[in-house]
Amino acid sequence: MANNIEVKDLLDAGVHFGHLTRKWDPNMAPYIYMERNGIHIINLYKTAAKIDEANEALKKIAASGRKILFVATKKQAKDIVAEKAGKANMPYITERWPGGMLTNFVTIRKAVKKMASIDRMKKDGTFMTLSKKERLQVDRLRAKLEKNLGSISDMTRLPGALFVVDIKREHIAIKEAQKLNIPIFAMVDTNSDPREVDYVIPANDDASKSIDKILTHVTDAVIEGLSDRKAEKEAKKAEKEAAAAPAAPKAEAKPAAPAPAPETTEAPAKEETK
Repeated sequence: MANNIEVKDLLDAGVHFGHLTRKWDPNMAPYIYMERNGIHIINLYKTAAKIDEANEALKKIAASGRKILFVATKKQAKDIVAEKAGKANMPYITERWPGGMLTNFVTIRKAVKKMASIDRMKKDGTFMTLSKKERLQVDRLRAKLEKNLGSISDMTRLPGALFVVDIKREHIAIKEAQKLNIPIFAMVDTNSDPREVDYVIPANDDASKSIDKILTHVTDAVIEGLSDRKAEKEAKKAEKEAAAAPAAPKAEAKPAAPAPAPETTEAPAKEETK
């Protein structure tokens, strides 16, 4: 993988801290190591194994050319997700989840196209023909669309997977992905039901250090998948070019020069004497 997962690094980042024992979800029992001071402690060896499993799947999705949509609207995760997903060139939602984002994707795409049409108006000068009031309204609409949908402007089709931080908070996104059979990857804390997710990463989803650590591992795997895809494309391109290149003309065999006739040294004829 892009980088090896060290349990000590996860421990230092506080990935092991779960919720209060009274707030736990019994379905998280397999991932809980122990209870300490009324708080559940997550088994980091299982976390490391689950990160590896998720990373392998995410790497394959990225290598196939599909997008992975990152979702995190909680305050401590927003900036981290925007930075990490942006670095991996993947779409993300860090503001309010737009209802029907997946199940009504056509409408969402129309809104994104509206944003692009406003940009075209500004480029071709049409924007300046509007009245001052209309320009102000258009600018406000553009800013609103940019805030909510700017990060998904390059997502022209449904994503190949969803990566969620805090599945309880993002339950609408989870439901939409489930309806469309889109694989769900998520950081799941001890107060959540892991059965909602296809690839569970048991981890503290409240601390920014923990979120940063998990997202770093995940996005590194995505970047690795993209690199593999690029390398494969270049190899195929080189193959095609080699196949299309005309074969070098063979040098024509020149006829062998005739061997010189052997020189004969004849004795001069003797003059006849009369």
